[in-house]
Amino acid sequence: MLYYLFDYINKLYAPPGFDIFRFLTFRSALAAITGLFMAFYLGPKIIRILQKNQIGEARKDDAPKTHLSKAGTPTMGGLIIILSAVVPVLLWGELKSIYIILILAGTVWLSIVGFVDDYLKVVKKYPKGLIGRYKLLGQFVIGLVVGAVIYFSPEFSGFNTLTTVPFLKNINLDLSFLYIPVVIFIVTATSNAVNLTDGLDGLAIGVIAIVMIALALLSYVSGNAIFADYLNIIYLPGSGELTVFVAALVGASLGFLWYNSYPAQVFMGDTGSLALGGAFGILAVLIKKELFIPILGGVFFMETITVIIQKTYFKFTKKKYGQGRRVFKMAPIHHHFEMVGWAEPKIVVRFYIIAIILAIVTLVSFKIR
Repeated sequence: MLYYLFDYINKLYAPPGFDIFRFLTFRSALAAITGLFMAFYLGPKIIRILQKNQIGEARKDDAPKTHLSKAGTPTMGGLIIILSAVVPVLLWGELKSIYIILILAGTVWLSIVGFVDDYLKVVKKYPKGLIGRYKLLGQFVIGLVVGAVIYFSPEFSGFNTLTTVPFLKNINLDLSFLYIPVVIFIVTATSNAVNLTDGLDGLAIGVIAIVMIALALLSYVSGNAIFADYLNIIYLPGSGELTVFVAALVGASLGFLWYNSYPAQVFMGDTGSLALGGAFGILAVLIKKELFIPILGGVFFMETITVIIQKTYFKFTKKKYGQGRRVFKMAPIHHHFEMVGWAEPKIVVRFYIIAIILAIVTLVSFKIR
């Protein structure tokens, strides 16, 4: 909104300095700063509201015993992140951009799905919250919408079903008629992966911030004809506007981390984790970097794989031997490290380090193809 206001003033009166609001980098910086300070401002207020209404984390018997003390900590703090990310985009983004429309719609929709799940668990006291198939339906719907828009919209003509292949030069994979199902799978998978990772104070939000910084750079160069040509990647006219959204989300994430770091004053809940995971997947889809998700989101990928391995092996051994066995002491893997004696802050920081390394590998891969 402010972007359009300042643009109008600049065109009408051309006051000195107002031309700067046209620049994507400047607006992205403003979005990040706005998101950060909104999170700082909203954080204490929303935490007080959650505490007043006794909206706290339920006791988890399937987590390490050290987590018993976390019961009652305010949850649904994802509201802080979503509000602090969406408002700056509305202020500084180009709202007519199809890229901005899709990423905002996807993030807000999945946040609503997560909010309903949290509300049913915490307020209505339904043990499992939103029934699994309904949660999957919500993820399926937004994946279908994003995939269909990209597949059929003329704005994506010429590259709608293409995706960049990691480490290989001049090779783009055409997913053809499989494109929409692949998008649905990606959005569902990334959304659930971040949800699984959100088990330690500051873990999911910190890793998301690192991943988003890399995505901000990729969004910017993908929408810049000169940089896209230099890096030999698909040029996506208008995709640079996603940088404003990603910058706002980074600012909001860092602001939320202030309250979510150990010991956490608030948890994001599914309200935040489903939305952030979905945003990750949708961003990768929009900038045609779907195949980079296992690398850039390696921490989320690792968490998900350990859960799959644990469940599969347990069922297999129970069927074969009559008693289920486990590969890890507990899954997801961050709980395994807790069970072997690692302190929670140490696990989180080490996962941050892994996320940073993977982000660097992702960015460097464009130059070593």
